[in-house]
Amino acid sequence: MKYGYARVSTKTQATQGNSLEDQIRMLKEAGAEEIITDAFTGTKVDRPGFSELLSKLESGDELIVCKLDRFARTASEGSEIIRDLLDRGISVNILNLGLLNNTPTGRLIFQIFLSFAEFERDQIIERTQTGRKIAMENGTKMGRNLKFNTDQLAHALELLDSHSYTEVEHLTGISVSTLARAKRKAKLA
Repeated sequence: MKYGYARVSTKTQATQGNSLEDQIRMLKEAGAEEIITDAFTGTKVDRPGFSELLSKLESGDELIVCKLDRFARTASEGSEIIRDLLDRGISVNILNLGLLNNTPTGRLIFQIFLSFAEFERDQIIERTQTGRKIAMENGTKMGRNLKFNTDQLAHALELLDSHSYTEVEHLTGISVSTLARAKRKAKLA
């Protein structure tokens, strides 16, 4: 049986760019009879759909994926998964690379392409970190926006002089944990 596997990093990506729909269409065109999908980042170990698929595969089956990075995070992980599949008599068809089977040439080609996939991922991470560093140097603040401004926090801290934390929380909407953190920070300043 021919199984297809499609993954997107986030649920919103499911309809953008390298979408689930695009992957599913390519997998069907390649002959996938059953397709399993996941919406998890490739850096997460827990991908329930992929785990389910691995347990279904039997000798003589074929696993079809659009790109190697859809199921392998690193060269070592991809190598381990594919080696296991090949040893179990399962062929792996990576649509942008070709069919990998348990022959010396197939294993060599796989190792070379896996190294390129890991290199590409590392390059993306490096470019992202460089861009983030440049943005921060240019004054861009990273992280989520503060829910309360400094004036609101200062007022809430003044109220703590005559009210309990719970009362101040009800009056201002600022949580007890945020108030406690702000008070500790004010003492250090």
